[in-house]
Amino acid sequence: MVAPVLFSSIEVTRQVFYREALSYAIVNLKPIVPGHVLVIPTRVVPRLADLSGPELSSLITSVQTVGNVIEKAYGGDALTVACQDGKAAGQSIPHVHFHILPRKFRGDFFSQRMDDIYPALEKSEASLPRSFLESRGASDHQHEPLRVDADESRPPRTLEEMEKEATWLRTLFARHEPNE
Repeated sequence: MVAPVLFSSIEVTRQVFYREALSYAIVNLKPIVPGHVLVIPTRVVPRLADLSGPELSSLITSVQTVGNVIEKAYGGDALTVACQDGKAAGQSIPHVHFHILPRKFRGDFFSQRMDDIYPALEKSEASLPRSFLESRGASDHQHEPLRVDADESRPPRTLEEMEKEATWLRTLFARHEPNE
């Protein structure tokens, strides 16, 4: 039996599409843009400074590897890579994680105002715990709902929808050869 994968205390095993010994990547519950994924160290730690050298190296290498594949898979021209390192920086889940968002010159919801992605990312991070609960059938009505693509009415994706995307992405990593 394989041990469950945890993002802080939240099981995300079915969302995992990439895994190394010290880090992994998951599809996002409420992506800001198509292809918005998270890269996370395996050990639950709240801040970058809490990671060991090997963990940090694995995490950053995974960000690079996942970013390369995600950019191509979603037809991106570039990536936004972000880490909110601590609660004062907007981190809502006390587990280090990097957001990877494929970006486009045209057709990206934020292409007219590229930096508008940062407030959207901060707002989405703030309501993440509630959205995780809702996707698993629980609710906590004390938080504001998460915005995705500036659409307040869009609910969190189901576990089945996320699993379908993760399954597809796993096939891309099975074929992926690292750059030499």
